Amino acid sequence: MAKTKVTLGIDIGGTNTVFGLVDENGNIKTKESIPTHSMNPAEDLFQRLFEVFSPVYNEHAEKYQIMGIGVGAPNANYYSGSVENPPNLNWGTVNLISLIQKYYDLPVAVTNDANAAALGELKFGAARGMKNFVQITLGTGLGSGIVVNGDLLYGHSGFAGEMGHTTIIAEGRKCGCGKRGCLETYVSAPGIKRTVFELMAETTEASTLRDINYNDLTSKKIYDAAKIGDRIANNAFKFTGKILGQAMADAVAYLSPEAFVLFGGLALSGDLILEPTKKHLENNLLNIFKGKVKILLSGLPEGDAAILGASALIWHELKNK
Repeated sequence: MAKTKVTLGIDIGGTNTVFGLVDENGNIKTKESIPTHSMNPAEDLFQRLFEVFSPVYNEHAEKYQIMGIGVGAPNANYYSGSVENPPNLNWGTVNLISLIQKYYDLPVAVTNDANAAALGELKFGAARGMKNFVQITLGTGLGSGIVVNGDLLYGHSGFAGEMGHTTIIAEGRKCGCGKRGCLETYVSAPGIKRTVFELMAETTEASTLRDINYNDLTSKKIYDAAKIGDRIANNAFKFTGKILGQAMADAVAYLSPEAFVLFGGLALSGDLILEPTKKHLENNLLNIFKGKVKILLSGLPEGDAAILGASALIWHELKNK
């Protein structure tokens, strides 16, 4: 009986690392999670990861053949295979390819989590069949992966696609990267929270959100307030969509994508975020692009998107060899 070909997808987060075997159709065959222990060196994480993974794989070795390993990680450089001073991980710079190949002599590919998510959409999700699109993750930050002519755009340094750190408002909000006015300071879960507090400071309008202190306010609570007609909450979504639509229009001028694919908690707000985004995208497009760019929601299951993205990375590499 022929073995099913699978890849090992690994997604490294600041708190937890998830990994699993995925076949070429996006079926997850095994899935595990371990704490990352971010203050420990990378060697510690992979030693613990393979201590968990190897017995699981050995149990299924008669059924599955691992073709390669894909890794999504913060500040990962596709060209070098290294993670370079990742935020929330006390690693410095470490070459993940050589580290992983100490355990398994297989093809390994590494990229950042946003790029992995884009390849997940390309192979398993909403962007199947597309050759030009931009994937945007709206979470605690704004991540993006850009696919051009069927391949990820890495640029000269390996770090292309940082839409979240393009300046959308000159001398605007302070960003964790050190700059001011970055897109993610307006379009992200913390960004919409900052917008709510600015709106409440500018008006005396009643809002249920006034009873929630800053640390307790979440994008979900803003969504819940907007759904029951809270004007402050609704205006926060309208402003966020306006900023995102304008940024997308700029990206269209450079890239002419077929679609933007939105993923993450803020994207789950549905029409509250989609309607103003579509409106301001169209309003700011050059005439030659009007009516030609779609905005889609992710086609990946939220709980499995990280593993599917990392797996899609190495499937993409193997296909293009």
